[in-house]
Amino acid sequence: MPPDTPSQSSGRERREFYRITVILPICIQLETDTTEGELLEKSVNLSGGGIGVTVTTIYKPGKVLTLTLLLPDQAPFKSSIEVLRLDPVPVPGDAYRLHARFVRLTTQNRELLIRYIVRFQRDHLQEHYSA
Repeated sequence: MPPDTPSQSSGRERREFYRITVILPICIQLETDTTEGELLEKSVNLSGGGIGVTVTTIYKPGKVLTLTLLLPDQAPFKSSIEVLRLDPVPVPGDAYRLHARFVRLTTQNRELLIRYIVRFQRDHLQEHYSA
């Protein structure tokens, strides 16, 4: 597959990717919204297959959104994500756990994301075992 070819992940493939939970600047917008959204730091569960993040906006399953992440030492990472499900979070106020998968993600962007995740894991383990 050429490096710029978008790829789709099946549910099984998404679970083959290592997952991390990290705080990153993130912006989620409707795919049709072309304005420059505000990046807010949030705890994100991230893998090469998709994301999990707490949101206050209700999105319907199947809806395609635009995700922007600011990975350390990288240009903003932009991708389309498809809403898989939205679970209510039992806290005061209206909050939901958004579960989404990457869609139309180029092989090059998936590799960039996976390299970041592996580097994060390596650095975290190094800190843990060097103490």
